[in-house]
Amino acid sequence: MASKSNAVEEEELTLPTDEYEALISTTDVELLKRAWRNEKSAPEILRFESDLINRVTEQIQLMEETVEENSTDDADPLSLSLYQMDLDRTLFLLRSYLRVRIQKIEKYMFHIRKTEELWSRLSKEEKKFTRGCTDDLKKHVEENVLSRLPENYQSVLKQSVISEEDDMVPEPQLDTFVLCRSKEYLTGIQLEDGPVDDRSKLFEMEPGVLYFICYKSIKALVESGKIDLL
Repeated sequence: MASKSNAVEEEELTLPTDEYEALISTTDVELLKRAWRNEKSAPEILRFESDLINRVTEQIQLMEETVEENSTDDADPLSLSLYQMDLDRTLFLLRSYLRVRIQKIEKYMFHIRKTEELWSRLSKEEKKFTRGCTDDLKKHVEENVLSRLPENYQSVLKQSVISEEDDMVPEPQLDTFVLCRSKEYLTGIQLEDGPVDDRSKLFEMEPGVLYFICYKSIKALVESGKIDLL
């Protein structure tokens, strides 16, 4: 006699396509898709969605087990194929989300490591990766390049000892323009630096309408989840 869990799995695999799609279109998958789009479009690294990634990872494990268990049974091939397709789609989103973050870390590793706000956005694994990258790169550059330069030019972060800032460290360009969409009516968005009460520089956004706007102006709204990047 089949167990209750197996019976449920078999029932899911024989559902009509519309009902099946409704069943697997979970909120977490949509949230992952949103996080992936935001991360791809934002010039800086965003906060790691740890809770969401943990839930999605658990769902992927369950989906893999279900596909494996039913691949040898007399399940409907079409339903099994749809289930595998959804699994592949979720895996793609997760891998792409993590890959985009790794690319940003590799590009801005020194800036991220010395900026407390950005450092706090990384996962435990990402912090370990960043430490390893910065330490290895610093050691390589010091031993093979900087050691052969005059003493005043042996800094990994500065062009010379007289530099007041770390002018050798690339930083994300927050003035980049991005395509975005608001979830709700927003007002009082300041497009340029200046007094907040300067009405000529304030902007309003209608929900569902696409806007091409400077990321710096909506940075806080993206972080709060009120605006999605596209």
